[in-house]
Amino acid sequence: MIKRRIWILTLFPEYFKPFLECGISGSAFRGERSEGIKFELHFVNIRDYSTTNYKSVDDTPYGGGPGMIMRGDILRDTLVKGVVEKGGYQGLQDLHVIYTSPRGRPWSNVLAREFGIRTLSHSTKDVVFICGRYEGVDERFLEKYVNDYYSLGDFVLTGGEIAVMAILDSAIRFVPGILGNKLSSEYDSFEDGLLEYPQYTRPADFEGLPVPEVLLSGHHKKIQEWQLEEKKKMTKKWRKDLLE
Repeated sequence: MIKRRIWILTLFPEYFKPFLECGISGSAFRGERSEGIKFELHFVNIRDYSTTNYKSVDDTPYGGGPGMIMRGDILRDTLVKGVVEKGGYQGLQDLHVIYTSPRGRPWSNVLAREFGIRTLSHSTKDVVFICGRYEGVDERFLEKYVNDYYSLGDFVLTGGEIAVMAILDSAIRFVPGILGNKLSSEYDSFEDGLLEYPQYTRPADFEGLPVPEVLLSGHHKKIQEWQLEEKKKMTKKWRKDLLE
């Protein structure tokens, strides 16, 4: 059994409590689902490594400007003492450090699959996420210690915690053994550049709207043809940009 540790440096570890307690992702990161991989999530409170009188982790930006900036020295100590030393690693070369930021590669289903298979399943390095806050992080820390950047999209969050949860939730689905049916992820939206076809279940008639007859026919080829056409229709109607 391979043990894969994921470290999250944050000012608010409590953000992740419901994430770990609920659903498929929660059971996966509690180490209860997978084929040969046991996941462990470790949360490191950045404030625990502050040496200031009031345990602050930020300061005013040089050159002026609004807001506060997270200090590089405190983040470094959190990473080195709270992860490398506490985790028993030889050094930073054993870790893949990630910071969620607008400068990062836009997160997508392609990246989620790549991250789930390569980084979570097959990499020899454990993962560290830095959850930023305030106006940002001292650039010198980012230049020296961060290996990769990801962005959820062209908008700003008040902190990196939600972004980290979204990345982990979307990537864990591609780790072998996590989903009950391994084909589930292959039929989801975006897998072939299209949205998923519409789904139906009981009752057969819902407020005067029946289930499409082809789905009741038992004719697998016709059902597959219908599903493909519906995927194209759904994508054209709701996400025409994917076709372009």
